[in-house]
Amino acid sequence: MLRNIKLLDMNLPRTTLFMIMSLDGKISSGDTDDLDVDRDWKKIKGVKEGLHQYYDLEKRTDIVSLNTGRVMAKIGVNKRKKAPKKMPVSFVIIDSKPHLTKVGVEYLSKWLKHLYLVTTNNNHPAVKLSKNLNNITVIKYKKIDFTNLFQKLKREFGINRMTIQSGGTLNTTLVRQGLIDRVSIVIAPILVGGKTTSTLMDGKALHKVSELKKLKALKLIKVNRLKNSYLHLIYKVL
Repeated sequence: MLRNIKLLDMNLPRTTLFMIMSLDGKISSGDTDDLDVDRDWKKIKGVKEGLHQYYDLEKRTDIVSLNTGRVMAKIGVNKRKKAPKKMPVSFVIIDSKPHLTKVGVEYLSKWLKHLYLVTTNNNHPAVKLSKNLNNITVIKYKKIDFTNLFQKLKREFGINRMTIQSGGTLNTTLVRQGLIDRVSIVIAPILVGGKTTSTLMDGKALHKVSELKKLKALKLIKVNRLKNSYLHLIYKVL
């Protein structure tokens, strides 16, 4: 009830953190951008056989997905030249470095219904491209305020539901700020390890007992036992 009141007061979209991870919580195969779940796990016997189930579930997520420029670069959009098949999906991409190049932004504009590019970088290639491409909207901040961003996405652009598929650091930021409503996790039958390998929740660790309020309890909503030793878990964030 309190969460419903908060959503009403803050006018936020309903959000679901949707990810695939190993049994030990890793969302990558290692700690470099050369290693990637999408590329690597389809090569591993005992894992590749059931991997398609994650992508099947992904197709049923919200029509708006939030991700990062780093992830987009990692999956190779900056190198894609072949014209993609247009998707009825919009992306909200957080990218300040920038990780996306002009080629990458152009590819995304051809691939997506709409690209909302969130950045602190006034020289991001999307800024110039947005003047000529009507399906690119650049949202600029001096420092990104995610609560404000989510309010803006709903109030100004009519985004009522959104799937989050970002990296561990941003996941932690959004969870701790109370911006995630549900967690939908596919657990793959694999152990990865590595202290510096990205996990579902990375970012700054807690240091004080007074910070325990930042931890988020979950209520298990559903457990789906998938084929080939995969699990799909759905939680409500309390």
